[in-house]
Amino acid sequence: MHLWLAFVMRTPLPPLNWFRAFEASARHLSFTAAGAEIGMTQSAVSQQIKGLESKLRVTLFERRGRGLALTDEGRTLLPQVEDALGKLATALDRVEGPKGQSVLTVRASSSVIEWILAPALPAFCAANPGLSLRFQTAIWSDQFHGAPADVEIRFGSAKQVGQGARLVLPNRLAAVKAPTLDRALAALPLIEAVGISDGWDKWATAARLPALSPTVFVDSYGLALRLALEGTGVALVNLALARTALDRGHLTLAHDCIIPSNEGFYLFVSEQPPQAAIFAAWLTGLVSGAAPYTSGVGP
Repeated sequence: MHLWLAFVMRTPLPPLNWFRAFEASARHLSFTAAGAEIGMTQSAVSQQIKGLESKLRVTLFERRGRGLALTDEGRTLLPQVEDALGKLATALDRVEGPKGQSVLTVRASSSVIEWILAPALPAFCAANPGLSLRFQTAIWSDQFHGAPADVEIRFGSAKQVGQGARLVLPNRLAAVKAPTLDRALAALPLIEAVGISDGWDKWATAARLPALSPTVFVDSYGLALRLALEGTGVALVNLALARTALDRGHLTLAHDCIIPSNEGFYLFVSEQPPQAAIFAAWLTGLVSGAAPYTSGVGP
């Protein structure tokens, strides 16, 4: 018989509570003690076990005057049930987070997570040892629809990001490149993030340069930065994303022209849990504490 056909024809599994009752009863060899552990009466546990025995068509326990004893069938089933329940508990722990810790869900683009949050995250984690973080990636404003995360850093224009979100990163575009690229800007490949309303044409006009045509197109500022870092060419990116790489000397400005952009990063913070406000305050301080790059063009 083919594997898929065997799976379709397999009898549905008994309820999970039947297995919990069996495992607890096998450890305690007592329906009363098992019931006290899993929150059932002795009678309810007994009924769960009878249901499982009826489903499997075997006897799992010998009922004795002073307790229970596992039958051969019960001893055969027990290790498998223990293993399955253990794996299920492990899976739930991974979803819920470590015991005794709060889990804060942060949704942002991979660009923000990699280029702004990641470099400063060790200090935040050290200052908040009881807090676990779960990062979810999204780029465009329509990807933030549905159940909100505790903290969201949305990208788009002010009209796109929705109510309740406030600008957290300045909307400014700068041309950056690897320090090893010492040729003139016009002789270097230009990297542009698609889907952005402001690009190299607007930047060239502001910089009073001849028209510039990008030759490498990517779907995010983060990827544009990564290519620039590897020496691929000059990337036109949100300046806030490039700040850490610029400060560390990994990237340099290819030109002193910095222009305003229609799209930016906006912060949305849920009212609960309280840790969301802590993370938001840290992020705000992180991006506002940096000294701004100056330019004769743009704000």
